[in-house]
Amino acid sequence: MSDDLAIRVENVGKLYPIFQTPQDRLKQMVLPHLQALAGSERKKYYYPFEALHDISFELRKGESLGIVGRNGSGKSTLLQIIAGTLQPTSGSVWSSGKVAALLELGSGFNPEFTGRENVYLNCSVFGLSREETKERFAAIEQFADIGSFIDQPVKIYSSGMTMRLAFAVIAHVDADVLIVDEALSVGDVFFVQKCMRFVRNFQKRGSLLFVTHDTAALQSLCERAVWLEKGRLRETGTAKRISEQYIKATYAEKQGVVFFDENPENAAARSTLPLQEEAMVDQRSEFINASNLRNDIKVFEFNPDSDSFGAGGAVIESVKLLDAATRRPLSYIVGGEEVILEISARANEPLDKPILGFNLKNQLGQYLFGDNTYLSHVDRPCSVEAGEIVTGEFRFQIPFLPPGDYVFYAACANGTQEDHVQHHWVHDALAFRSESSHTVGGLVGLPMLEIILGKR
Repeated sequence: MSDDLAIRVENVGKLYPIFQTPQDRLKQMVLPHLQALAGSERKKYYYPFEALHDISFELRKGESLGIVGRNGSGKSTLLQIIAGTLQPTSGSVWSSGKVAALLELGSGFNPEFTGRENVYLNCSVFGLSREETKERFAAIEQFADIGSFIDQPVKIYSSGMTMRLAFAVIAHVDADVLIVDEALSVGDVFFVQKCMRFVRNFQKRGSLLFVTHDTAALQSLCERAVWLEKGRLRETGTAKRISEQYIKATYAEKQGVVFFDENPENAAARSTLPLQEEAMVDQRSEFINASNLRNDIKVFEFNPDSDSFGAGGAVIESVKLLDAATRRPLSYIVGGEEVILEISARANEPLDKPILGFNLKNQLGQYLFGDNTYLSHVDRPCSVEAGEIVTGEFRFQIPFLPPGDYVFYAACANGTQEDHVQHHWVHDALAFRSESSHTVGGLVGLPMLEIILGKR
């Protein structure tokens, strides 16, 4: 077996017996044995359902591999087999090192046990001694952040609380391979961001197996991908290629058409497709803002208790989105609207060259855009004394955003772009949710000045 392999899946198959009636299940338990004793041929009172058929692939150490496929394609079944919670009917799975899996919500938890008891139980499954778990318990409890519910039975937990505790455990067991199903979709914006930060840090040292049908998440987190369809391995390749082929196949099935392949031989065929004459101008017009195509965005309040770090020479006290015309704080905005992002920090020591800045990230932790005050004020720094407040303002148009959760990261440093001290970095300073959008693709949409569709 190669030393650089983390997981090898070889010719794995999984069959389930499907019974037409409860009586058939009983017959299958009893009659075949009696038939064997009588020397007659054993009969089957079920028909086999093949959930997985002859699946083979490898995950190398330090690699991130995605598994993509629609509901019912066998993704979760395959993960359970790799994690060891389900036995394959045929084939084998080999793994190197400690494998930690976040599968269905609550899997591995005893609902009658408290959260604390389940932490000790799950950590022991991952090979940690009771003393090792005791040493890490405070960090697990802080990561999960479910308060006094840690001492309540898991059966009364919400889905979000269950996921918090499950992820907190696998984040602290020193795994070599991390398997993540789509359970993260039930988390709130702040916890999902915390999980994504952990996943991206984990990728620097371990191997990741990530299951999804979200091609944006696939390309963001993985280099290679495996595409499952109806329990069979349809294709493996780069995350980009698999995403493109998966989207193409999905649209083709929905629309009942065969799409042209992206290769030179079909260029001429594509150029002969008829165009209908139509003009569409100014997509950010009054029509857009008055219709259900509008990009509505709900803004939450600054979160002073969010995860943060820094030297402490300054502390960020507020982050707000302001109306560009009236400077009033906004709780609701529309994509394309002009706003001001205001970041205020209190200096705990004199700062001769303070820098305020921000990043905007989506729910996958993907960096969308950001800026800081350094370049615009390099010739006229705004020095502050201890106890004074320094404020940075950034005026821009909110892009059109696909539905989902987004967060502004805010930071206050002192020095230059190349050499500075980071005094306070707040991970999830200000969150907002895009609740509806006419954006059809990409991470963000830009206000179009003109779109023309014509005939030539």
